[in-house]
Amino acid sequence: MKAPRTLLKSIGIGVAVIVILVVYAYGFRVTKVNFKETRSEDRLIVLARILRALAHPDIIEYEQEETDVYLPFFLPCPEVEVVIQKPDKSRPYLTSSVSCGDSKETIFLEGFNFEPGSKGPINFITASDVKLQLGNFEADSEGHFQLDIRLPTRQPVAEAQTIRATARVNVGAPKFTETAKATWDKIIETIFLALLATTIGTALAIPVSFLAARNLMTEVKSSLTSIAFTIIGWPLGIFFGYWANRLISEWSSPIASHLIGTIATVIVAPILAYMLIRWALPQEELGVPKKTLQAARMITLALSVVIMILMLQQAALLAFKLGQVLIDPLGPFGFLGNFVSQLGDVIQIITPLIVALIGGGALGSITSTFGQNISDRLAGNTVKIINLISAAAAGALLFALIGAVINWFYQIDNPAAIYYWPAGMGALIGLILALMSTAKDPLPIGITVYFIMRTILNAIRSVEPLVMVIVFVAWVGIGPFAGALALSLHTIAALAKLYSEQVESILPGPLEAITATGANRLQTIMYAVVPQIIPPYISFTMYRWDINVRMSTIIGFAGGGGIGFLLQQNINLLAYRAASAQMSPSPLLWLQWIM
Repeated sequence: MKAPRTLLKSIGIGVAVIVILVVYAYGFRVTKVNFKETRSEDRLIVLARILRALAHPDIIEYEQEETDVYLPFFLPCPEVEVVIQKPDKSRPYLTSSVSCGDSKETIFLEGFNFEPGSKGPINFITASDVKLQLGNFEADSEGHFQLDIRLPTRQPVAEAQTIRATARVNVGAPKFTETAKATWDKIIETIFLALLATTIGTALAIPVSFLAARNLMTEVKSSLTSIAFTIIGWPLGIFFGYWANRLISEWSSPIASHLIGTIATVIVAPILAYMLIRWALPQEELGVPKKTLQAARMITLALSVVIMILMLQQAALLAFKLGQVLIDPLGPFGFLGNFVSQLGDVIQIITPLIVALIGGGALGSITSTFGQNISDRLAGNTVKIINLISAAAAGALLFALIGAVINWFYQIDNPAAIYYWPAGMGALIGLILALMSTAKDPLPIGITVYFIMRTILNAIRSVEPLVMVIVFVAWVGIGPFAGALALSLHTIAALAKLYSEQVESILPGPLEAITATGANRLQTIMYAVVPQIIPPYISFTMYRWDINVRMSTIIGFAGGGGIGFLLQQNINLLAYRAASAQMSPSPLLWLQWIM
């Protein structure tokens, strides 16, 4: 029995080896591996030229003195005897093994009396003053050099042409080249491009990571009634929030037209809102407040929200105007004025979004609480009927919104296809869910949100920033801003995954202890989760900054700014010494040291 098993094992190993060899053989075919090309003389010459250029990055230069030394030369040899005057040996001069030659013939060239250590190109100057480089020379300590050069292919002419050696000698102190200065500017641009991308990405990835953490979302459950009412409340709240922001903006336009009114609003509004909130939400409550007082407090809170929206709009407008005014007076520090102006512009852009989300969250919370109260207080049969109606309505609304999003991308413009059929399908799914579920049993909404969030993050992370930057270049134009936005989006997806996995690996003890005290969801996260995740969050954030610095080189090839944009230009122009300045270890090591 042992021999057959050994034989089968040997055959299996042999088959596995053959399969592996076949796979790699096919891989050689697909990747077109051809080592014969590596021995090609032309390719080796080009490779040597590029490697030598890369080994001499264009970073330091000197002021140079140039001396041109000429040697008359006939190409090809004339029919009559060539008479070449003897050179003046008191000055730098050239001699050649022959005074005339044929195209592609190799001749021996010598130089004498050159400045020791001088170097430069040797060019063939035609009768029409066309310059063809034949090689380079470097004089020794005695000012002498010798070189074999290959004559170019030229049409025959009667008169003598010229071989010229240009001797260059460095004078003065070294200085940075224009390439080095441009590289330094791009290094700074790259660092801050990555810094902004990391900052934006981190700020958005932190809250997303809690939604993508299984251990936090598994225990989040809610009744179908509450879920359905929440789905209905959020879109309506977003619509009312956007509408309220627009209405407040139109109402406050007379204030915005006067600088004093804008400043007064920015100063007075937060004070007034704080006083109203303190009254509406007292720290101590003596007895149960009357319904009229509760209604008054709700109205006061709503008024304080309106005042804060007004303040936010006016603050954005004031910052934008103030920043524009400060740019010129600040002179070299005008970037501070531009920063203030851009902050105002950003606030002005995101204010409608913030207000819409606040409206969605507020109304969604109210409808969720209302739905939960219905589920808790009413009889099971009544709740079942309400679930059928609310789940069908929520499904229809949700699928209709998804259809509207799809229509925006694909421009179907068919109401039946983008609204009616999706709404009907959503209503049917809602009815089925309501029929299959128990009236008052909580559903695992948290784990559903977890899977949806993980799917979105995986989809975003699978798209390379090089692709993302193409979209942002079309939106904001070529430059580092497009690169920062592309890296920000990818950073959100990458950091949210790392953050959420860190949240999933925290110790459960503090979480259980805080929950046992009756803490709500936010308090549990603040006091049980956050203290455990701060060190790894900082570590992941710094590591992501390092990644963004390196990735900015790649996105620069698609117009995303940074040092990659300059590198691409030099590679396309075959300026390998300039490209080497961007690829040389010195800036990369410097960047790593900064990181």
